[in-house]
Amino acid sequence: EVQLQASGGGLVQAGGSLRLSCAASGFTFGDYAIGWFRQAPGKEREGVAYIKISDGSTIYEDSVKGRFTISSDNAKNTVYLQMNSLKPEDTAVYYCAASLRSFGSSATSDYRYWGQGTLVTVSS
Repeated sequence: EVQLQASGGGLVQAGGSLRLSCAASGFTFGDYAIGWFRQAPGKEREGVAYIKISDGSTIYEDSVKGRFTISSDNAKNTVYLQMNSLKPEDTAVYYCAASLRSFGSSATSDYRYWGQGTLVTVSS
């Protein structure tokens, strides 16, 4: 059974930090690219950061560049999103997703597997 388990969300003050985790199972982790997405209330789901598991290449959307870092622990089949200098506009449900064919794509249709989401709330 394929699973992507996102965790680590919570409530944090503006300027604070959180680290999200995405634990993968049921598929060949190294063949995929993983993306973190977020969806704020009333808004469309948007891409945040991406990593190609095979070589560790990363891509960031402009909205988080310099503040967020995506990384992976291949021994644990886990991808992380370190979020620093958080802003109220970062408030959203964060999802991780796995794509076999696309690296760095923000199109949700390019992702085969999705996690259940974890809520990040940044207070001002």
